[in-house]
Amino acid sequence: MRLWLWGVLGLLPLALALSFPKSTLYVEGDGRRYPLKVEVADTPERQAQGLMFRKGLAEDEGMVFLFPGPTAGGFWMKNTLIPLSIAFFNREGVILRILDMEPCRADPCPVYYPGVVYQGALEVNQGWFRRRSLKEGARVGGEALRLWPKPWNGTPSSP
Repeated sequence: MRLWLWGVLGLLPLALALSFPKSTLYVEGDGRRYPLKVEVADTPERQAQGLMFRKGLAEDEGMVFLFPGPTAGGFWMKNTLIPLSIAFFNREGVILRILDMEPCRADPCPVYYPGVVYQGALEVNQGWFRRRSLKEGARVGGEALRLWPKPWNGTPSSP
């Protein structure tokens, strides 16, 4: 009986996992365009789940977080097993800040604040932007950005 219970509990993270819409986007800088396959976190529930419990991420994959209005909130790495880089961008797709984030090893987990107001964020394997010499001012574009959510619960829409 106990073995069965541990098996069920071991599957709990998978059962709680949400499905994410899949799309594509690119990051463009210095005249070069780098395509990515992305999962879209466009609801509060999907954003809370993020890349938790993932054991890996392909080099050409990522997750894009789209918010219905401007925000300055931070990201944390609770239950995230892989180191990530995150680019915070505005509604026009201009990257405003890039940070590296480490899996959480402390309690409480550190929160990574960009220090800018943004409306989207792109998480990829740590170092992805650096390996392509992409910096603040580069642009995010593509199909995924057509999925901007409508305002949630009174959240103001972007100007």
